[in-house]
Amino acid sequence: MSRWVDEHPTPPPFPKILRYPGGKSCFGVFMLDLPRFYQACNPSRPLAVSNPEDQRYFINFSGVRGGDIVQELGRSIALLYPNQATAQLFTGHVGSGKSTELLRLKANLESQGFHVVYFQSDQDLEMGNVEVTNVLMAITRRISESLEGIGIRLRPTYFERLLEDLSQLFQTPVNLTEVSFSVGMASVTAEARASTERLSQLQQYLEPRTRSIIEAINNQLLGPAIARLPQQGKRGLVVIVDNLDRMDTVQKVGNRLQSEYLFVGRGEQLKGLACHVVYTIPLELVFSDELPQLINRFGDRPKVLPMVPVQTRDNEPYEPGLVLLRQMALARAFPEFSPEQRLAHITEVFEDEATLDRLCYISGGHMRNLMRLMYGCLLKQDPPFSRATLEAVIRNERDDLASLIDDHEWKMLMEAVDRGRVNTSDDYNKLLRSLYLLEYRAPEERWFGINPVLTETDAYQRLRPQVNP
Repeated sequence: MSRWVDEHPTPPPFPKILRYPGGKSCFGVFMLDLPRFYQACNPSRPLAVSNPEDQRYFINFSGVRGGDIVQELGRSIALLYPNQATAQLFTGHVGSGKSTELLRLKANLESQGFHVVYFQSDQDLEMGNVEVTNVLMAITRRISESLEGIGIRLRPTYFERLLEDLSQLFQTPVNLTEVSFSVGMASVTAEARASTERLSQLQQYLEPRTRSIIEAINNQLLGPAIARLPQQGKRGLVVIVDNLDRMDTVQKVGNRLQSEYLFVGRGEQLKGLACHVVYTIPLELVFSDELPQLINRFGDRPKVLPMVPVQTRDNEPYEPGLVLLRQMALARAFPEFSPEQRLAHITEVFEDEATLDRLCYISGGHMRNLMRLMYGCLLKQDPPFSRATLEAVIRNERDDLASLIDDHEWKMLMEAVDRGRVNTSDDYNKLLRSLYLLEYRAPEERWFGINPVLTETDAYQRLRPQVNP
């Protein structure tokens, strides 16, 4: 950060902006830090709102998403059931901002005295082949690692014996006297992920031991940890398992989708841990015939993070959503500025206000779409982005997406938009997974809308009158 900003936490009204690599300052003139702007537009990087640098980029969209889901998740843990184990489910479109919201939940709970273990499950699991025991072992490893980081070292005897057996199974000895328990577990599970055969061996070995694994987690890991956390001023333990929504849509036992098998068929075991747990789940489960059973397993409906509305169900501009999306885009360039100051400098980033509005609308209110479109502009030119550059990026996005949709899927898209809901079928789940169809939940209503980029295709113009003459 520049010296000028360090000395002036609140900028004076509308300082002159110069594009300058490195964000230096001179004689009280703030200069746009292009490298930082490039990094801030990375579409795959969630914001860790506990980090002061990331906090400046954060825009709270809860007011236009139908409620503050982070607050709801946090209230269940910190207010309603602080001394009981809870298991909650969280979902939404991939790229909708779930990780950022979960990191916000982590920060909120930590500010209330909880020790929070957050991890991205796709770093530990093979997402095409997820078993409940794999999830439990990943949770065990991550809890142990996090506790070791704050000086609580536990050596659960059950898992020490289990790791010794597994190291012999894979013929990769692990000396637990020389490494921490979490490191030993990480080495064995990494070995299992190295090949399909070894992963299958691990699953076959662990499956008959599922019940004893849960008992050992509760009695030898969670129990002792929760008993020692108050000595460090902690109220309890929370585990947030992110990215389980990214599991592949393959079929498992009984022709169930992998997500249905894991969260419905094995849900009782996933909720059997003696601490607070938040799991991300694939959005397809919300539109599955097995949703009632899922709710029955976990005792509550999954919390859904919808898109930010860019227009109403009647295709009128939704100004509250657009206002916040403008700020999201501009904050990447001017994180130190107030919202009013950012708006005064639109032309430092975009050719004009209409170009910014075009970006916000065509994103469909999808966080990663908006960032990806901005990043696409950055690959072509430095700011300010011209309208021609943005349109070229949009055109590539539109053509790539439209080429994957057949006439049958187009018809389903139109019918879903007209009805405002989707059927519980694999076909409709594909529309949601592929971001052809987006869900919105403004405070007043809930509806589905076609991805705005698709409304500009020839196919849309050709098929739309057939559904709505």
